[in-house]
Amino acid sequence: VLHFDDGDGGRHGHQRVEIALGQAEDQIAGGVRLPGADQSVVAGQRVLQDVDAAVDLSVLLPFGQLGPNRSGRVETADAGGGAAQPLALDTYTVSAASASVPANTVLNASGYVTARLQATVSSKVTGKVVEVYIEEGDFVAEGQILARLDSGLLNAQLRLGEAQLAAAESVILELDVRLREAQLNLNRTARLTEKSLASKAELDAATLAVEAYQARIARSQREVEVSARRLEVQKQQLTDTEIRAPFAGIVINKSAQPGEMISPISGGGGFTRTGIGTLVDMKSLEIEVDVNESNINRVTPGQSVTAVLNSYQDWEIPAEVITIIPTADRNKATVRVRIKFLETDDRILPDMGVKVSFLEELEAPASGDAQVAGVLVPQAAIYASGNRNFVLTVHGTELEQRQVTLGSTRGTNRLVVGGLVSGEIVIARVTSETAQEYLSAGPEIVINN
Repeated sequence: VLHFDDGDGGRHGHQRVEIALGQAEDQIAGGVRLPGADQSVVAGQRVLQDVDAAVDLSVLLPFGQLGPNRSGRVETADAGGGAAQPLALDTYTVSAASASVPANTVLNASGYVTARLQATVSSKVTGKVVEVYIEEGDFVAEGQILARLDSGLLNAQLRLGEAQLAAAESVILELDVRLREAQLNLNRTARLTEKSLASKAELDAATLAVEAYQARIARSQREVEVSARRLEVQKQQLTDTEIRAPFAGIVINKSAQPGEMISPISGGGGFTRTGIGTLVDMKSLEIEVDVNESNINRVTPGQSVTAVLNSYQDWEIPAEVITIIPTADRNKATVRVRIKFLETDDRILPDMGVKVSFLEELEAPASGDAQVAGVLVPQAAIYASGNRNFVLTVHGTELEQRQVTLGSTRGTNRLVVGGLVSGEIVIARVTSETAQEYLSAGPEIVINN
Protein backbone atom coordinates (compact mmCIF):
# COMPACT_ATOMS: atom_id res chain seq x y z
CA VAL A 1 0.00 0.00 0.00
CA LEU A 2 1.31 3.45 -0.90
CA HIS A 3 0.73 6.28 1.54
CA PHE A 4 0.58 9.85 0.21
CA ASP A 5 0.86 12.56 2.86
CA ASP A 6 0.94 16.29 2.30
CA GLY A 7 3.16 18.16 4.67
CA ASP A 8 0.81 21.02 5.44
CA GLY A 9 -1.89 19.03 7.28
CA GLY A 10 -4.25 18.58 4.36
CA ARG A 11 -4.82 22.17 3.24
CA HIS A 12 -5.51 20.90 -0.29
CA GLY A 13 -8.27 18.58 0.93
CA HIS A 14 -6.44 15.23 0.83
CA GLN A 15 -4.70 14.24 4.07
CA ARG A 16 -4.26 10.54 3.19
CA VAL A 17 -4.93 8.38 0.20
CA GLU A 18 -4.26 4.63 0.03
CA ILE A 19 -3.92 2.61 -3.14
CA ALA A 20 -3.12 -1.05 -3.72
CA LEU A 21 0.01 -2.12 -5.53
CA GLY A 22 -0.21 -4.12 -8.74
CA GLN A 23 1.18 -7.62 -9.28
CA ALA A 24 4.73 -6.40 -9.96
CA GLU A 25 6.83 -3.42 -8.89
CA ASP A 26 7.43 -2.43 -12.50
CA GLN A 27 3.76 -1.46 -12.72
CA ILE A 28 4.57 1.34 -10.27
CA ALA A 29 7.74 2.35 -12.06
CA GLY A 30 5.70 3.20 -15.15
CA GLY A 31 3.03 5.12 -13.26
CA VAL A 32 2.01 8.74 -13.56
CA ARG A 33 3.91 11.58 -11.91
CA LEU A 34 1.73 13.76 -9.75
CA PRO A 35 2.01 17.49 -10.45
CA GLY A 36 4.20 19.39 -8.02
CA ALA A 37 5.49 16.24 -6.31
CA ASP A 38 9.00 14.98 -5.72
CA GLN A 39 9.19 11.19 -5.91
CA SER A 40 11.57 8.73 -4.27
CA VAL A 41 11.64 4.98 -3.61
CA VAL A 42 12.14 3.87 -0.01
CA ALA A 43 12.16 0.15 0.99
CA GLY A 44 10.42 -0.90 -2.19
CA GLN A 45 7.58 1.67 -1.83
CA ARG A 46 7.05 4.85 -3.82
CA VAL A 47 6.70 7.78 -1.43
CA LEU A 48 5.52 11.17 -2.66
CA GLN A 49 7.06 14.08 -0.76
CA ASP A 50 6.17 17.76 -0.58
CA VAL A 51 2.79 17.39 -2.27
CA ASP A 52 1.66 20.92 -3.14
CA ALA A 53 -1.35 20.00 -5.25
CA ALA A 54 -4.53 18.03 -4.66
CA VAL A 55 -4.25 14.40 -5.73
CA ASP A 56 -6.61 13.26 -8.46
CA LEU A 57 -7.62 9.75 -7.38
CA SER A 58 -8.74 8.79 -10.85
CA VAL A 59 -5.15 8.75 -12.14
CA LEU A 60 -4.11 6.46 -9.27
CA LEU A 61 -6.71 3.80 -9.97
CA PRO A 62 -4.60 1.67 -12.39
CA PHE A 63 -2.37 0.79 -9.46
CA GLY A 64 -5.32 -0.63 -7.51
CA GLN A 65 -6.68 -3.38 -9.71
CA LEU A 66 -7.31 -6.62 -7.82
CA GLY A 67 -5.74 -9.85 -8.95
CA PRO A 68 -7.82 -12.95 -9.83
CA ASN A 69 -9.69 -14.74 -7.05
CA ARG A 70 -8.90 -12.05 -4.50
CA SER A 71 -11.13 -9.77 -2.49
CA GLY A 72 -10.33 -6.29 -1.33
CA ARG A 73 -11.81 -3.07 0.00
CA VAL A 74 -13.26 -0.07 -1.80
CA GLU A 75 -12.81 3.40 -0.33
CA THR A 76 -14.58 6.52 -1.53
CA ALA A 77 -13.12 9.93 -0.67
CA ASP A 78 -14.45 13.45 -0.75
CA ALA A 79 -12.64 15.48 -3.39
CA GLY A 80 -13.86 18.81 -2.04
CA GLY A 81 -11.98 21.27 0.07
CA GLY A 82 -12.78 19.56 3.41
CA ALA A 83 -10.97 16.75 5.18
CA ALA A 84 -11.10 13.30 3.57
CA GLN A 85 -13.90 11.04 4.80
CA PRO A 86 -13.23 7.55 3.37
CA LEU A 87 -16.12 5.08 3.11
CA ALA A 88 -14.68 1.54 3.39
CA LEU A 89 -16.57 -1.24 1.61
CA ASP A 90 -15.68 -4.93 1.53
CA THR A 91 -15.47 -6.50 -1.92
CA TYR A 92 -15.63 -10.07 -3.18
CA THR A 93 -14.31 -11.59 -6.38
CA VAL A 94 -16.90 -14.01 -7.72
CA SER A 95 -15.81 -17.48 -8.84
CA ALA A 96 -17.32 -20.17 -11.03
CA ALA A 97 -19.51 -22.73 -9.28
CA SER A 98 -18.19 -26.28 -8.91
CA ALA A 99 -20.15 -29.27 -10.18
CA SER A 100 -20.07 -31.17 -6.86
CA VAL A 101 -20.88 -28.66 -4.16
CA PRO A 102 -22.91 -29.43 -1.03
CA ALA A 103 -26.40 -28.18 -1.61
CA ASN A 104 -29.39 -28.30 0.70
CA THR A 105 -29.31 -29.18 4.37
CA VAL A 106 -31.20 -32.42 4.97
CA LEU A 107 -30.82 -32.62 8.76
CA ASN A 108 -29.63 -30.51 11.67
CA ALA A 109 -28.26 -31.90 14.92
CA SER A 110 -26.19 -30.84 17.91
CA GLY A 111 -23.45 -32.57 19.85
CA TYR A 112 -20.02 -32.13 21.33
CA VAL A 113 -16.39 -32.16 20.27
CA THR A 114 -14.71 -35.30 21.62
CA ALA A 115 -11.17 -36.62 21.56
CA ARG A 116 -10.74 -40.10 20.14
CA LEU A 117 -7.32 -40.37 21.80
CA GLN A 118 -7.49 -39.19 25.41
CA ALA A 119 -5.91 -40.73 28.52
CA THR A 120 -5.50 -40.07 32.21
CA VAL A 121 -1.83 -40.92 32.69
CA SER A 122 -1.06 -42.84 35.88
CA SER A 123 1.84 -44.84 37.33
CA LYS A 124 2.30 -48.61 37.32
CA VAL A 125 3.14 -48.66 41.02
CA THR A 126 1.88 -46.96 44.15
CA GLY A 127 4.17 -44.23 45.40
CA LYS A 128 4.61 -40.66 46.54
CA VAL A 129 4.95 -37.94 43.91
CA VAL A 130 8.18 -35.99 44.26
CA GLU A 131 8.26 -34.00 40.99
CA VAL A 132 5.65 -32.95 38.40
CA TYR A 133 6.88 -31.43 35.13
CA ILE A 134 3.60 -30.52 33.41
CA GLU A 135 1.01 -27.77 33.49
CA GLU A 136 -2.32 -27.38 31.72
CA GLY A 137 -1.82 -26.37 28.11
CA ASP A 138 1.66 -27.88 27.78
CA PHE A 139 2.47 -29.90 24.69
CA VAL A 140 4.31 -33.13 25.48
CA ALA A 141 6.02 -35.53 23.11
CA GLU A 142 5.58 -39.28 23.19
CA GLY A 143 7.81 -40.79 25.90
CA GLN A 144 8.43 -37.45 27.63
CA ILE A 145 8.70 -37.65 31.44
CA LEU A 146 5.64 -36.11 33.09
CA ALA A 147 6.41 -36.81 36.77
CA ARG A 148 8.62 -38.81 39.14
CA LEU A 149 7.76 -40.90 42.19
CA ASP A 150 9.87 -41.42 45.29
CA SER A 151 12.52 -44.05 44.41
CA GLY A 152 14.61 -44.17 47.60
CA LEU A 153 13.54 -47.70 48.63
CA LEU A 154 13.80 -49.02 45.09
CA ASN A 155 17.31 -47.64 44.73
CA ALA A 156 18.30 -49.49 47.91
CA GLN A 157 16.71 -52.70 46.62
CA LEU A 158 18.56 -52.28 43.36
CA ARG A 159 21.91 -52.00 45.13
CA LEU A 160 21.00 -55.09 47.20
CA GLY A 161 20.24 -57.01 44.02
CA GLU A 162 23.57 -55.99 42.49
CA ALA A 163 25.37 -57.23 45.62
CA GLN A 164 23.49 -60.55 45.55
CA LEU A 165 24.44 -61.05 41.92
CA ALA A 166 28.10 -60.39 42.69
CA ALA A 167 27.99 -62.86 45.62
CA ALA A 168 26.46 -65.57 43.43
CA GLU A 169 29.17 -65.08 40.85
CA SER A 170 31.90 -65.35 43.51
CA VAL A 171 30.50 -68.72 44.67
CA ILE A 172 31.05 -70.07 41.18
CA LEU A 173 34.69 -68.98 41.30
CA GLU A 174 35.18 -70.83 44.58
CA LEU A 175 33.52 -73.99 43.25
CA ASP A 176 35.74 -73.92 40.16
CA VAL A 177 38.77 -74.10 42.44
CA ARG A 178 37.21 -76.96 44.44
CA LEU A 179 36.43 -78.79 41.21
CA ARG A 180 40.05 -78.60 40.00
CA GLU A 181 41.21 -79.92 43.38
CA ALA A 182 38.76 -82.84 43.19
CA GLN A 183 39.87 -83.60 39.65
CA LEU A 184 43.53 -83.78 40.70
CA ASN A 185 42.64 -86.07 43.60
CA LEU A 186 40.68 -88.32 41.23
CA ASN A 187 43.59 -88.61 38.81
CA ARG A 188 45.99 -89.42 41.65
CA THR A 189 43.65 -92.07 43.11
CA ALA A 190 43.19 -93.65 39.70
CA ARG A 191 46.96 -94.13 39.27
CA LEU A 192 47.31 -95.58 42.77
CA THR A 193 44.43 -97.97 42.08
CA GLU A 194 46.18 -99.21 38.94
CA LYS A 195 49.22 -100.04 41.09
CA SER A 196 46.97 -101.60 43.78
CA LEU A 197 48.06 -98.91 46.23
CA ALA A 198 44.47 -97.55 46.62
CA SER A 199 41.22 -99.36 47.02
CA LYS A 200 38.27 -99.32 44.64
CA ALA A 201 36.24 -97.49 47.29
CA GLU A 202 38.70 -94.61 47.38
CA LEU A 203 38.52 -94.31 43.57
CA ASP A 204 34.72 -94.19 43.67
CA ALA A 205 34.76 -91.53 46.39
CA ALA A 206 37.12 -89.34 44.34
CA THR A 207 34.95 -89.75 41.25
CA LEU A 208 31.78 -88.78 43.10
CA ALA A 209 33.49 -85.75 44.62
CA VAL A 210 34.23 -84.41 41.12
CA GLU A 211 30.63 -84.95 40.01
CA ALA A 212 29.33 -83.27 43.18
CA TYR A 213 31.36 -80.11 42.52
CA GLN A 214 30.16 -80.05 38.90
CA ALA A 215 26.56 -80.20 40.11
CA ARG A 216 27.13 -77.43 42.64
CA ILE A 217 28.66 -75.24 39.92
CA ALA A 218 25.62 -75.81 37.70
CA ARG A 219 23.31 -74.88 40.59
CA SER A 220 25.33 -71.74 41.31
CA GLN A 221 25.11 -70.72 37.67
CA ARG A 222 21.32 -70.97 37.89
CA GLU A 223 21.41 -68.86 41.06
CA VAL A 224 23.44 -66.22 39.21
CA GLU A 225 20.83 -66.22 36.45
CA VAL A 226 18.03 -65.84 39.01
CA SER A 227 19.90 -62.95 40.67
CA ALA A 228 20.34 -61.28 37.27
CA ARG A 229 16.61 -61.61 36.49
CA ARG A 230 15.75 -60.22 39.94
CA LEU A 231 18.03 -57.28 39.24
CA GLU A 232 16.21 -56.60 35.95
CA VAL A 233 12.90 -56.55 37.81
CA GLN A 234 14.31 -54.07 40.33
CA LYS A 235 15.62 -51.88 37.52
CA GLN A 236 12.19 -51.95 35.83
CA GLN A 237 10.49 -51.00 39.10
CA LEU A 238 12.89 -48.07 39.38
CA THR A 239 12.12 -47.05 35.79
CA ASP A 240 8.40 -47.21 36.56
CA THR A 241 8.82 -44.34 39.00
CA GLU A 242 9.23 -42.14 35.91
CA ILE A 243 5.75 -41.48 34.49
CA ARG A 244 5.98 -40.90 30.73
CA ALA A 245 3.54 -39.70 28.08
CA PRO A 246 2.02 -42.62 26.12
CA PHE A 247 1.49 -40.40 23.06
CA ALA A 248 2.07 -36.84 21.92
CA GLY A 249 -0.62 -34.37 22.93
CA ILE A 250 -1.78 -31.46 25.05
CA VAL A 251 -2.19 -31.57 28.83
CA ILE A 252 -5.76 -30.53 29.68
CA ASN A 253 -5.76 -31.43 33.37
CA LYS A 254 -3.09 -31.68 36.06
CA SER A 255 -4.34 -34.01 38.80
CA ALA A 256 -1.46 -34.52 41.26
CA GLN A 257 0.99 -32.36 43.14
CA PRO A 258 4.35 -33.16 44.75
CA GLY A 259 3.90 -34.90 48.09
CA GLU A 260 0.65 -36.67 47.18
CA MET A 261 0.28 -40.44 46.94
CA ILE A 262 -0.62 -41.92 43.58
CA SER A 263 -1.82 -45.42 42.75
CA PRO A 264 -2.91 -47.19 39.54
CA ILE A 265 -5.95 -48.49 41.43
CA SER A 266 -8.56 -46.52 43.33
CA GLY A 267 -8.04 -46.70 47.06
CA GLY A 268 -7.29 -44.70 50.15
CA GLY A 269 -10.39 -42.52 49.90
CA GLY A 270 -9.66 -38.97 48.79
CA PHE A 271 -6.02 -39.08 49.85
CA THR A 272 -4.70 -41.16 46.94
CA ARG A 273 -4.67 -39.93 43.33
CA THR A 274 -5.16 -42.28 40.41
CA GLY A 275 -3.41 -40.17 37.78
CA ILE A 276 -0.91 -37.39 37.17
CA GLY A 277 -2.90 -35.63 34.47
CA THR A 278 -5.09 -35.97 31.39
CA LEU A 279 -3.53 -35.94 27.93
CA VAL A 280 -5.37 -35.32 24.66
CA ASP A 281 -4.21 -35.79 21.09
CA MET A 282 -5.74 -32.73 19.40
CA LYS A 283 -5.37 -34.37 16.01
CA SER A 284 -7.93 -36.96 17.07
CA LEU A 285 -10.72 -34.45 17.77
CA GLU A 286 -14.05 -35.31 16.20
CA ILE A 287 -17.75 -34.65 16.71
CA GLU A 288 -20.29 -36.95 18.29
CA VAL A 289 -23.98 -36.20 17.78
CA ASP A 290 -27.12 -38.09 18.70
CA VAL A 291 -29.53 -38.31 15.79
CA ASN A 292 -33.17 -39.23 16.33
CA GLU A 293 -33.67 -42.77 15.08
CA SER A 294 -36.57 -41.61 12.88
CA ASN A 295 -34.10 -39.39 10.94
CA ILE A 296 -31.08 -41.68 10.81
CA ASN A 297 -32.00 -42.74 7.27
CA ARG A 298 -30.88 -39.26 6.13
CA VAL A 299 -27.30 -39.87 7.31
CA THR A 300 -24.73 -41.96 5.44
CA PRO A 301 -20.98 -42.57 5.99
CA GLY A 302 -18.90 -40.12 3.97
CA GLN A 303 -21.69 -37.54 3.84
CA SER A 304 -20.62 -33.90 3.84
CA VAL A 305 -21.34 -31.93 6.99
CA THR A 306 -21.03 -28.29 8.00
CA ALA A 307 -20.16 -27.77 11.67
CA VAL A 308 -20.54 -24.55 13.66
CA LEU A 309 -19.08 -24.27 17.15
CA ASN A 310 -21.26 -22.57 19.74
CA SER A 311 -18.28 -20.34 20.56
CA TYR A 312 -17.76 -19.19 16.94
CA GLN A 313 -21.17 -18.79 15.33
CA ASP A 314 -19.81 -17.23 12.12
CA TRP A 315 -17.24 -19.96 11.45
CA GLU A 316 -18.42 -22.85 9.26
CA ILE A 317 -16.10 -25.86 9.48
CA PRO A 318 -16.21 -28.51 6.73
CA ALA A 319 -16.63 -32.01 8.10
CA GLU A 320 -17.59 -35.52 7.04
CA VAL A 321 -19.47 -38.44 8.57
CA ILE A 322 -17.07 -41.15 9.77
CA THR A 323 -19.54 -43.81 10.76
CA ILE A 324 -22.90 -44.51 12.34
CA ILE A 325 -22.57 -46.41 15.63
CA PRO A 326 -24.57 -49.64 14.99
CA THR A 327 -26.73 -49.44 18.11
CA ALA A 328 -29.52 -47.24 19.40
CA ASP A 329 -30.19 -45.73 22.80
CA ARG A 330 -33.59 -47.07 23.83
CA ASN A 331 -34.02 -44.41 26.51
CA LYS A 332 -33.48 -41.45 24.16
CA ALA A 333 -34.46 -43.16 20.87
CA THR A 334 -31.28 -41.84 19.24
CA VAL A 335 -28.36 -43.22 17.26
CA ARG A 336 -24.84 -41.85 17.73
CA VAL A 337 -22.95 -40.53 14.68
CA ARG A 338 -19.22 -39.82 14.54
CA ILE A 339 -18.06 -36.89 12.38
CA LYS A 340 -14.49 -35.89 11.54
CA PHE A 341 -13.19 -32.39 10.93
CA LEU A 342 -11.72 -31.83 7.47
CA GLU A 343 -9.80 -28.80 8.77
CA THR A 344 -7.93 -28.53 12.06
CA ASP A 345 -7.64 -25.37 14.11
CA ASP A 346 -6.35 -24.44 17.56
CA ARG A 347 -9.74 -22.94 18.39
CA ILE A 348 -11.40 -26.37 18.38
CA LEU A 349 -11.28 -27.76 21.92
CA PRO A 350 -12.59 -30.95 23.54
CA ASP A 351 -16.15 -30.89 24.95
CA MET A 352 -17.14 -27.77 23.01
CA GLY A 353 -20.76 -27.62 21.95
CA VAL A 354 -21.30 -27.83 18.19
CA LYS A 355 -24.19 -27.70 15.76
CA VAL A 356 -23.97 -29.70 12.54
CA SER A 357 -25.86 -29.65 9.26
CA PHE A 358 -25.90 -32.82 7.17
CA LEU A 359 -25.76 -31.81 3.51
CA GLU A 360 -27.18 -33.28 0.34
CA GLU A 361 -24.60 -33.68 -2.42
CA LEU A 362 -25.22 -32.36 -5.94
CA GLU A 363 -24.34 -34.89 -8.61
CA ALA A 364 -21.90 -33.86 -11.31
CA PRO A 365 -23.32 -33.33 -14.83
CA ALA A 366 -23.42 -36.39 -17.06
CA SER A 367 -20.99 -34.75 -19.47
CA GLY A 368 -18.33 -34.82 -16.76
CA ASP A 369 -17.88 -31.04 -16.87
CA ALA A 370 -15.97 -29.70 -13.88
CA GLN A 371 -18.06 -26.50 -13.92
CA VAL A 372 -21.76 -25.74 -13.85
CA ALA A 373 -23.38 -22.62 -15.28
CA GLY A 374 -23.13 -19.67 -12.94
CA VAL A 375 -20.94 -18.14 -10.27
CA LEU A 376 -21.05 -18.16 -6.47
CA VAL A 377 -21.79 -14.88 -4.69
CA PRO A 378 -22.28 -14.23 -0.95
CA GLN A 379 -25.97 -13.91 -0.15
CA ALA A 380 -25.19 -10.64 1.67
CA ALA A 381 -23.99 -9.15 -1.65
CA ILE A 382 -27.43 -9.58 -3.27
CA TYR A 383 -30.32 -7.21 -2.61
CA ALA A 384 -33.86 -7.01 -3.96
CA SER A 385 -35.63 -4.05 -5.45
CA GLY A 386 -39.18 -4.70 -6.49
CA ASN A 387 -39.33 -8.13 -8.09
CA ARG A 388 -35.74 -8.06 -9.29
CA ASN A 389 -32.38 -8.90 -7.68
CA PHE A 390 -29.24 -6.81 -7.98
CA VAL A 391 -25.57 -6.63 -7.00
CA LEU A 392 -23.12 -3.72 -7.03
CA THR A 393 -20.13 -4.36 -9.27
CA VAL A 394 -16.86 -2.41 -9.20
CA HIS A 395 -15.68 -1.00 -12.52
CA GLY A 396 -12.63 1.19 -12.33
CA THR A 397 -13.60 4.25 -10.30
CA GLU A 398 -17.32 3.58 -10.42
CA LEU A 399 -19.95 1.30 -8.92
CA GLU A 400 -22.56 -0.24 -11.19
CA GLN A 401 -25.92 -1.69 -10.22
CA ARG A 402 -26.29 -5.04 -12.04
CA GLN A 403 -29.45 -7.16 -12.28
CA VAL A 404 -28.79 -10.87 -11.69
CA THR A 405 -30.67 -14.14 -12.05
CA LEU A 406 -30.47 -16.37 -8.98
CA GLY A 407 -30.11 -20.13 -8.68
CA SER A 408 -29.91 -22.46 -5.69
CA THR A 409 -28.56 -21.65 -2.23
CA ARG A 410 -25.07 -23.02 -1.44
CA GLY A 411 -24.56 -22.57 2.32
CA THR A 412 -23.83 -18.85 2.85
CA ASN A 413 -23.46 -18.33 -0.91
CA ARG A 414 -25.99 -18.08 -3.74
CA LEU A 415 -25.63 -19.44 -7.23
CA VAL A 416 -26.00 -16.62 -9.81
CA VAL A 417 -26.86 -18.08 -13.22
CA GLY A 418 -27.14 -14.80 -15.11
CA GLY A 419 -25.76 -11.27 -14.96
CA LEU A 420 -22.26 -12.01 -13.64
CA VAL A 421 -19.17 -13.82 -14.89
CA SER A 422 -16.27 -15.30 -12.96
CA GLY A 423 -13.64 -12.74 -11.93
CA GLU A 424 -15.93 -9.75 -11.53
CA ILE A 425 -15.75 -7.79 -8.27
CA VAL A 426 -18.88 -7.06 -6.23
CA ILE A 427 -19.56 -5.25 -2.97
CA ALA A 428 -19.70 -8.04 -0.37
CA ARG A 429 -22.42 -6.60 1.92
CA VAL A 430 -25.18 -4.37 0.64
CA THR A 431 -28.90 -3.71 1.05
CA SER A 432 -31.36 -1.85 -1.14
CA GLU A 433 -31.02 1.21 1.12
CA THR A 434 -27.22 1.24 1.34
CA ALA A 435 -26.91 0.56 -2.41
CA GLN A 436 -28.32 4.00 -3.23
CA GLU A 437 -25.99 5.57 -0.66
CA TYR A 438 -22.95 3.87 -2.20
CA LEU A 439 -23.98 4.78 -5.76
CA SER A 440 -24.29 8.43 -4.83
CA ALA A 441 -21.08 8.58 -2.77
CA GLY A 442 -19.03 9.84 -5.71
CA PRO A 443 -17.02 8.48 -8.64
CA GLU A 444 -13.59 8.62 -6.99
CA ILE A 445 -12.82 5.09 -5.68
CA VAL A 446 -9.60 3.42 -4.67
CA ILE A 447 -9.30 -0.38 -4.19
CA ASN A 448 -7.02 -1.55 -1.36
CA ASN A 449 -5.81 -5.19 -1.55
